[in-house]
Amino acid sequence: MHNEKLTEVKELILIAFGVAIYTFGFVNFNMANHLAEGGASGITLILHAIFGINPAYSSLFLNIPLFLLGAKILGKRSLALTIYGTVLMSVFIWIWQKVPFYLGLQDDMMLVAVTAGIFSGVGSGIVFRYGATTGGSDIVARIAEERLGVKLGQTLLLIDALVLTASLSYIDLKFMLYTLIASFVFSQIVTVVQNGGYHIRGMLIITRHSEKAAKAILTNINRGVTFLKGQGAYSGSEYNVMYVTLNPSEVRDVKHILSEIDPDAFISILDVDEVVSSDFKIRRKNYDKPL
Repeated sequence: MHNEKLTEVKELILIAFGVAIYTFGFVNFNMANHLAEGGASGITLILHAIFGINPAYSSLFLNIPLFLLGAKILGKRSLALTIYGTVLMSVFIWIWQKVPFYLGLQDDMMLVAVTAGIFSGVGSGIVFRYGATTGGSDIVARIAEERLGVKLGQTLLLIDALVLTASLSYIDLKFMLYTLIASFVFSQIVTVVQNGGYHIRGMLIITRHSEKAAKAILTNINRGVTFLKGQGAYSGSEYNVMYVTLNPSEVRDVKHILSEIDPDAFISILDVDEVVSSDFKIRRKNYDKPL
């Protein structure tokens, strides 16, 4: 139990570290050099440029209604970590605006764009890796996936495209092209750090405690579990093979659950291009429980 607490504290610290890195780049490269951004962060930049609203405040206000909408869909742990990451984001944006940094890169916008992409990619990758997000478009994408059956990556891409288009209201085409360079660097870096991006993961799990493990996954992560009938080729023993599809950030949560219930469980993690099944959606909803 003591080791579990230490692990949780370590993860919370690393999430905070990731948010600090992301927001440092956001303030000192995006805000300071008129680079746009996708998602909710991009909306806060638009509000800052046009109305003078500090992103430290607008990022929090934008996410509060999304927390309420996504409460059931995200699950308890994911929602708690998302709120944690979002609040930290507002705090660190406020801090970095108060701490002066002179980086001397404003005369080379290509270098600014690449560096902005590196900071946002590394920071976001760390946050995603430990099961958290900074809210915004991630919550909207999860809601669209659950209610409309739209793939997570497609929704995120659409939101980013709309926000970047709207950003032309305060930056010109030249700065938009630099923003696209930063976005490309971000996409490459975040994949390396987080090793998953927005792709779906499938997990095949063999454990002696399949019923208990399935109940824990349903309750704590709010993901449906399917039992497949399996038989050992050598032993001849019959058992349940669990199959579950997840977002990359949830894989770590399932591994943590299995490590507590059955450290000897066999787990195989698969890349899944797409999940198409209305039946799966319906059965997930039947297991939804209020927080």
